[in-house]
Amino acid sequence: MEVILAEHAGFCFGVKRAVEQVYEQAALGEAIYTYGPIVHNEEVVKELEHKGVQVINTPEQLQEIKEGTVMIRAHGVPKRIKEMIERQGLECVDATCPFVKRIHNIVEKESAAGKKIVIIGNAGHPEVEGIMGWSKEPATVIETLEEARLFTCREDDEICIVSQTTFNYNKFQDMVEIFKEKGYNVIVVNTICNATEERQTEAREIAAKVDVMIVIGGKHSSNTRKLYEICMQECANTYFIQTLEDLHLDLPKSVRLVGITAGASTPNNIIEEVQNYVRINF
Repeated sequence: MEVILAEHAGFCFGVKRAVEQVYEQAALGEAIYTYGPIVHNEEVVKELEHKGVQVINTPEQLQEIKEGTVMIRAHGVPKRIKEMIERQGLECVDATCPFVKRIHNIVEKESAAGKKIVIIGNAGHPEVEGIMGWSKEPATVIETLEEARLFTCREDDEICIVSQTTFNYNKFQDMVEIFKEKGYNVIVVNTICNATEERQTEAREIAAKVDVMIVIGGKHSSNTRKLYEICMQECANTYFIQTLEDLHLDLPKSVRLVGITAGASTPNNIIEEVQNYVRINF
């Protein structure tokens, strides 16, 4: 059996940067918190907890902290949360992915100029909630083609469209086309990061030619979920796992080619474990 491992699998630049920063802070031995999980991978978060890193998830929890360092997760946070950390006199280490921070800057600038902000992404996702928190006026989140078709605004409104960095690139383009067909005055900023586009394109190509596809990543990871959806379109035998323990394969002898990819917050050691297991046992 041959195994094809995606070249673009595992930690992306933004995740690697955030994880390295939190490990550096943890090594100092002082009280350290992350606002939300630093990345969407339970194994990474568990390991950091063993090193004393605590996760807080709400403004109320943040308000109770009187000293120490608060790290902003790779997904970013609303502007009001960052300002709250600073007002409390806590040390703030901003580990927001630079590609996400770019979106914050665009949204803040364009909303201040009077443009309506439309975010194409997953409502409720931490990155999207963070982006919304940098808009001067309430932003609109569009997640589906149907929502894009139902969107309305005044003829004289100016719209600035941005995207969650990990959104499906093809779906984003389809939604933008709907807005353009409506004749709205639209500025489109493609803020899907290059790593996401590369990862999705490569996953699609591998899944199209293998008998079985394995997608590794945190169950709450948006980019991993999208990789799984893309692979499922090309390969019916696609498995979404978080660690090797989740892998329960009973492969028929006819299977000759297995593909493996992984989300942007998946540690390399987990990818290697799965790859070695498949190579040795099948």
